[in-house]
Amino acid sequence: MILVLKESAKKAEVDNLITWLHEQGLDTHLSNGKYQTILGLVGDTSVVDEDLLSGLEFVESVKRIREPFKNANRKFHPDDTVIDICGSKLGGEHFQVIAGPCSVESEEQICTIAEEVKKAGATMLRGGAFKPRTSPYAFQGMRAEGLRLLLEAKKKTGLPIVTEIMSANHLPLFDDVDVIQVGARNMQNFELLKELGHLRKPILLKRGLANTIQELLMSAEYIMAGGNEQVILCERGIRTFETYTRNTLDLSAIPVIKELSHLPVIVDPSHATGIARMVRPMALAAAAAGADGLIIEVHNDPPHAKCDGPQSITPDAFASLTEELNRILPVVNKKQIGE
Repeated sequence: MILVLKESAKKAEVDNLITWLHEQGLDTHLSNGKYQTILGLVGDTSVVDEDLLSGLEFVESVKRIREPFKNANRKFHPDDTVIDICGSKLGGEHFQVIAGPCSVESEEQICTIAEEVKKAGATMLRGGAFKPRTSPYAFQGMRAEGLRLLLEAKKKTGLPIVTEIMSANHLPLFDDVDVIQVGARNMQNFELLKELGHLRKPILLKRGLANTIQELLMSAEYIMAGGNEQVILCERGIRTFETYTRNTLDLSAIPVIKELSHLPVIVDPSHATGIARMVRPMALAAAAAGADGLIIEVHNDPPHAKCDGPQSITPDAFASLTEELNRILPVVNKKQIGE
């Protein structure tokens, strides 16, 4: 349920109402938008009288929400959420590009790539320290040492770092990570999501291989229900009957999520296609469809990468891509990368 408050509503009146609602066992979410102030009610709203609420002088209207996700719902929060990541804003008019290798392999490798992608326009650095792999015999990442090397790359370039977490047990190692990524395989690891809800730092949540958009938003709800509203949604392709590409990139998810939720949406064309030459067209298409950013795998020596070399583009290719993106973004009412 949401209450649309009148412009004349006084703070004391709203505070008294919130206190009373909390006494009824409900949680509340107050959103002060450009044109409206929305008070969202989370919990068993059957305990409150809808007519009583609509009869309050400072309440303009009362609406019930059918969708099971509340905090992530645009009806609760009409304006786009904009997340500040070390001074870089993501969401609304702001577009960011996260770039770097699939996995951290050495200090020289990660620092070199970090310098090159920053020069080409990247605003954040990605790199896997803990790697979920289908095969138990594949490279699993450098783990804690990989995180240390990512922080070294941050010191040299100033780029905020984005890296994936595999277990809540690893959380103490992620204290200095700027954005914690939850991969597709962990999208419904609800115990992990609950723990991330207690943090106050951005969480990049990837859509699962075979999950619906509503399931993605419900996973975001797990994080937000814990008090962490800094959630970035990521479309990274879903599994279909098509086998030519690694996955099928669902670009229609961008406008659908934008309609349903206020959270920023980014796209991962690297994992979606699994083919380096397809990253550019899919990245441009994602920007044209209204995405708030991209996360792209870039490697300085893709043929010898320890992980996902076939889908990694070179720093030169990445530089060309960012130039093209900056020509498209103003057309879809986005600022250029990093602005």
